Amino acid sequence: MTSEKTAIKATYFSIIGNTCLAITKGLAGIFGNSYALIADAIESTTDIFSSFLVLFGIKYSNKPADENHPYGHGRAEPLITFLVVGFLITSATIIAYESIGNITTPHELPKPWTLIVLGAIILWKEFSFRLVMKRSVETHSSSLKADAWHHRSDAITSVAAFIGITIALFFGKGYESADDWAALFASGFILYNSYLIFRPALSEIMDEHLYDDLVENIRNVSHSVEGIMDTEKCFIRKSGMKFHVDLHAVVDGKISVKEGHDLAHKLKDVLRAEILELGHVLIHIEPSE
Repeated sequence: MTSEKTAIKATYFSIIGNTCLAITKGLAGIFGNSYALIADAIESTTDIFSSFLVLFGIKYSNKPADENHPYGHGRAEPLITFLVVGFLITSATIIAYESIGNITTPHELPKPWTLIVLGAIILWKEFSFRLVMKRSVETHSSSLKADAWHHRSDAITSVAAFIGITIALFFGKGYESADDWAALFASGFILYNSYLIFRPALSEIMDEHLYDDLVENIRNVSHSVEGIMDTEKCFIRKSGMKFHVDLHAVVDGKISVKEGHDLAHKLKDVLRAEILELGHVLIHIEPSE
């Protein structure tokens, strides 16, 4: 299965899962008198829309290169990640605003059965995080990684809700707002996760160097090609699920221009065959001294 198909399949998994959870949390929060669960439902609802954005970003960023986009459309993916972060910040702000209002408003204690619902949700969201994160690593997708962190932040907010409801039920009357404090804490955690998601996407847009392991792999493969004596500069920039490479390769200074040209093409072909995540590979030939 190609990286694109793997990422798309993981995104559909997120969309279906978040839709079911948003409905479950919303109903449990309303009938169970738990604003923490309603806050969770709000986040899951925004997760549905953000997952659709991720799906669009993955499909668009994998469109082939054209005359106007010779390096492909991969940069659309981190841009989509920025939009996903916007959804997270919006949901965190809504949750915080409503939580503060509910803290000062008398209300009933949550129903005990809401803890069972939350326990099941926590286990499912942690499983979802691990599955989608694994797919993001396999496909080198920054937007899929953001989608995975949505699952983890959802699991954490559910843990906070579980603790808040437990405190409210254990101590009884006078502690009804523990549930709302849990939702407020969850909104802060969502904001923190928003930064963790935003930072790698910004690095990708700014061509920040974060790929030492890949550079080492490229050098090792290059040294295995007959005629390549050494490598010098190696610059990498990520675009979508592909890595574009500029590599300086050292060859015998006495060979002809055509021989050097042929070696450059041979090296490029070997690199792309051995390291499948590479996109454009530009080889600059340096003569040995």
